[in-house]
Amino acid sequence: MAKLTITSAIASFLLTITAINGEVTIYKQKPLVEPTLTETADAASYTGAAAYDPTVLNPPALPDPPPAMAFSIGLQNGGTMGASILQPSSFFGFSVEMSVSNQILGKNSSYIQVPFLNLMSNLVKRAGEVRVRVGGNTQETAKLVDTLPDGKMLAKDIENASNPTQTPPLDYTRDLFTIMSAISDLVNVRWFLGIPFFDTNPFDLSLSQASRAILGDKLLGLQAGNEPDLYSRHGHRNSDYAPQNYYDEVGSLIAAMGDDARNILIGPNLANAEWQPQQIWDTGFVDSYSDSLAFLSFERYPNDNCFAQFGIGHFNDPQETFPEYLTHKSGQELASQYLEATAYAQTKGKAVIMFETNTASCGGFPGISDSFGAALWGLDYALQLAHSNFSGALFHIGGQNVYYNPFTPPPTNQSAFRQWTVGPIYYSALAMTEALGRGNNAQVLDLNANDGNEFTPAYAIFEDGEPTRVALFNYLTDPSGGSTYTASIAVAGLTSVKVKYLSADSVSQKGGFRWAGQTFGNHFESDGRLMGDEDVREVQCSDGVCPIEVPAPSFALVLLKGDEVVSEPAATFATTAVTGGGNTATVDEKVLETSNGHSGWDGIGMRSTSRGSVDAAVGRVDVTIGFGLTVVSMICAALVLI
Repeated sequence: MAKLTITSAIASFLLTITAINGEVTIYKQKPLVEPTLTETADAASYTGAAAYDPTVLNPPALPDPPPAMAFSIGLQNGGTMGASILQPSSFFGFSVEMSVSNQILGKNSSYIQVPFLNLMSNLVKRAGEVRVRVGGNTQETAKLVDTLPDGKMLAKDIENASNPTQTPPLDYTRDLFTIMSAISDLVNVRWFLGIPFFDTNPFDLSLSQASRAILGDKLLGLQAGNEPDLYSRHGHRNSDYAPQNYYDEVGSLIAAMGDDARNILIGPNLANAEWQPQQIWDTGFVDSYSDSLAFLSFERYPNDNCFAQFGIGHFNDPQETFPEYLTHKSGQELASQYLEATAYAQTKGKAVIMFETNTASCGGFPGISDSFGAALWGLDYALQLAHSNFSGALFHIGGQNVYYNPFTPPPTNQSAFRQWTVGPIYYSALAMTEALGRGNNAQVLDLNANDGNEFTPAYAIFEDGEPTRVALFNYLTDPSGGSTYTASIAVAGLTSVKVKYLSADSVSQKGGFRWAGQTFGNHFESDGRLMGDEDVREVQCSDGVCPIEVPAPSFALVLLKGDEVVSEPAATFATTAVTGGGNTATVDEKVLETSNGHSGWDGIGMRSTSRGSVDAAVGRVDVTIGFGLTVVSMICAALVLI
């Protein structure tokens, strides 16, 4: 029998399941109430965790007059005017609120959340890497401590939470960076963090020093202030705090960091609530600190649910608000506010990232943020940001009590028998990553299709001046099939194309969405691996014209070069933590032998006994430990089979 020998270069890690707007993450967890996905419910009558809220809204009525149900899209080889700058394949990333990072990543570096690895692996397979930020409001007062009780890497002081969003003080250990490094060794995740910015005299540089020492080049950047234009409103600065004050504080930070500040900082991170980007540029921020700035960034949500959560602002009724997310205008209006900023950034040689975003601050809306409509919205919004010359967008993840999570682990006390819940925004990420392709050289163009109709937008993706993919949306819901439209795509020389659909029965549907026929299931049903058989359609073309049907609702990704289909599975990690032969976790021996988390998996077929996986276990290595739990032992550095 194969024996595992572990070198001591880096500590080994046992993988098992453990039990807003940058303005807002909700920190106190309500008790779980079992949801019923097929039943419409009033949000006011549900008292459980928001992540499993059963509220289903009514899809909007069909527009009158309806959009044209047939239109043409002509594309030319050799490039086109108006396309974006070159985009990284990893454009779509995630922002994890620091206070819940132990739920998402793992409770410490000995217990990594395997579903998180699988979810990241799906994207790494398609993009080469994933960018993840750990931060948010809770980074601003986070304190590095040597140890915490019971081996924890994170502790929240709920009793001393402050400001309107009830942000708790946070203690963490170096183990937070160790688990991040371990994850990067298994799947190619690269990280953003944030320097605490509430106390500036002196700055606490512990996070910067410890994270750089442990993460090395896995660390992409350090945020200098989280939404500083909201500091006064939230009571963290005086009422006269202005862009010049922020400029001065960043200068003090750079002076304190010395050489460590070079090409690592991220700013100005505005929420565009009190200040506008030009006010920051006018201080000389970019010119003065150019050598220190790795990225320029903003944080923006299109709406908020703060009144329902905290009694702040005004009430936004989800049913009345829903149509605002089911239109191309939403992403256009958001992105258009930054066109001058992205143009300015290009003159300075800087990339711009939407550093934190999602459907709505204060946790999102029931029935909107967790619906198929949000999947279409998130994908359209991301493509629009790419078209507008952003170089990335990070969609926020909170705790159990937010509606918009791309993915949510089960409550800790149920992690032994429940799996994760994958939300609509993760489907957006999967489709966006495939739309951009693997080459890090995509250019995105909003086609203003169908005479600019807001319900049937389309984008073209170019590589090296040649059209390679077309993205088609249908925001309408029509069970009759009468609102299925046909887009005739014309490219010289085409004989056939492949099409992958992101689909559901309604924009209101919760869970069970399908990407090319595969799904992550409903609440508590996912280990991070796609279930079912992939369904890629082939459409024949006539004289270079290819008719593509787009049902209502759906998204269609048209692959103009058929060899771009992602046909083989991503490297996966078995996750089930209950007894029984049908749940035995397995990993291919060749992967254990050769994988360092960055390469070595392509062409090596994973085997698993888990239901819905590619096929049954062959040549597996099983490692079983107490209480009948079957787990996979993976290693961050050298692990050799002898």
